[in-house]
Amino acid sequence: SYSGLKLLLHGLCSNTTVKSLDLKGNNLRTVGAEALGKLLRQNKSIRSLILEWNSLGMWEEGFSFFCQGLGANNFLQRLDLRNNQISHQGAGELAMALKQNASLQELDLRWNNIGLLGGRALLNCLHSNKTLKRLELAGNNVPSDILKAVEQAMDHNQDRQTILSETQNRTYILSKEVLSLKDEKTKQFLDLMDTIDKQREEIARSGRMSAARVSQLQEALDEQHSIMNSLKAKLQMTEAALALSEQKVHNLGELLNATKQEQTSMAEHHFMELQQQKQEGADREGKLLCDLSAASEKNLLLRNQVDELEKKCKVQQDHLFQVKQDLTNTTAELKLRAVQAEERLEMEKRRFKQSLEDMESLRLKEVDHMTQHIEASERSMQDRIQRLEAIRIALEEELSQVKAAALTERGQAEEELIKVRNQARLEEQQRLEHLEEKLRFMTESRDEAQNCCLKQKQMVGEAQAKANQLSLHADGLRRRLEELQQDLNSKEEEKVTEVNKVKVELQEQIGHLQAERTAQEGLREKIAALERQLKALSSNHREALLDKEGEISMLLEKLRMKEADISRMREEEAQRASFLQNAIMAYVQGSPLGTHSSRK
Repeated sequence: SYSGLKLLLHGLCSNTTVKSLDLKGNNLRTVGAEALGKLLRQNKSIRSLILEWNSLGMWEEGFSFFCQGLGANNFLQRLDLRNNQISHQGAGELAMALKQNASLQELDLRWNNIGLLGGRALLNCLHSNKTLKRLELAGNNVPSDILKAVEQAMDHNQDRQTILSETQNRTYILSKEVLSLKDEKTKQFLDLMDTIDKQREEIARSGRMSAARVSQLQEALDEQHSIMNSLKAKLQMTEAALALSEQKVHNLGELLNATKQEQTSMAEHHFMELQQQKQEGADREGKLLCDLSAASEKNLLLRNQVDELEKKCKVQQDHLFQVKQDLTNTTAELKLRAVQAEERLEMEKRRFKQSLEDMESLRLKEVDHMTQHIEASERSMQDRIQRLEAIRIALEEELSQVKAAALTERGQAEEELIKVRNQARLEEQQRLEHLEEKLRFMTESRDEAQNCCLKQKQMVGEAQAKANQLSLHADGLRRRLEELQQDLNSKEEEKVTEVNKVKVELQEQIGHLQAERTAQEGLREKIAALERQLKALSSNHREALLDKEGEISMLLEKLRMKEADISRMREEEAQRASFLQNAIMAYVQGSPLGTHSSRK
């Protein structure tokens, strides 16, 4: 029934799986034609539609709605309209639909009533339709010349589509080749990036090793500074002990005061020298930090250059996207060059690894040497410290003996001179005042004090003898201080030698870094050469592309000329057909049959 057919077609409007629909011999009429038009407007999956023996051409409104749906459809490829009583008006509507349609490839209109006018309308629509390959018009009272023109148009469309398919295949093949070239280029670029990353890691490792070495040297210097500080502390302790001894033995003479002043001046001199050494160490540390900052700046420059190289590679990739033609010869050359470049990179990697191994072995040797030297210096310093402690202990013992002797002598002198000196214990000035007072008392009682003076003279002689002994002890102390100064000088010389060794080692490291810089510059030159080769290849590819584009333009111009010739031929054939039609009409009108009909 018509309602069931309408429901079926309405359900197929939203279907996406049916690809072929056969409605042969169903007498669809206007309702069916309208439903088919709606189906063709909305459905996107049907590729083949068979409507034989349905008399669609009898109802012009329904067939026009069907033709509008056909014009709006861009998915149908095969349409069978045999034995549908399509007139020349229906053929005209089909021609209008074919002008809009861009997907239909086969159209069967056999055994209809298209006639001459319908054939012309279909022939005219073929000028704008380039997708229709097959058009069957047998049994439609269409002249043979129009059939031949339709066949020629079909042949032309087939040739055009074969050319398009060939060009599409070629473009597909070229796109595959271009993608393969892109993959190869990306692989090469990734390999280059891997090598650059490895070089960066190696540079970072070398920087870390140098930083560790500098930190070790700084630790060694700090240890030496700590040793010097301990020695200074010990010297200060000895000075304090000497100061106490001098305060206790201040009454023995001004010689000990002079020795104290000399000792303080020598200590200040040593302190100034040590401050100068600290300043020199700080200056050297600042130089080392400057060298490290310069190395970091050079690393930043290398990173910037790598970023520029990455940008250049991206620009080259953008240029490679425009390549759309045969590149077989160039791919072979690029592969050979890529293999050569990989071999060179492998050789350079091996050399660089060997150089790194040599550097590591030299650094290990230097570290062992420095550790041995530091251990030897520590041992020598410990031995010297032990010697100085022994000397200090001996000096303390001697000072204790001298103090004991002085105390005994002072006790005797105080017992003998209690009546004469009541305030001799406080200060030397007070002693002088007591002596003056004693002289005054001696003038009053010389006779009584002669014996006391003799005793005092004896005591003074003994004191002078003891003072001479103390001066001898002071000379011994001076000699020992000179020996300590000599030891300090020797230590300073050793420090200077160690600092010179550190300088030499730093200079060697700088030389190695410069060698690494030269190697990196060589790599940069090689990268620039590769970039130049890529630019040359891209220019060659561009020239080849331009040549092939010129060839394509020439072929397009030839195709245009051929199409113009074909259109001229069609116009001439149409004119011939019109002349023949006019002649036939004139002949028919001039024949006796035409006159007989007119008389009736």
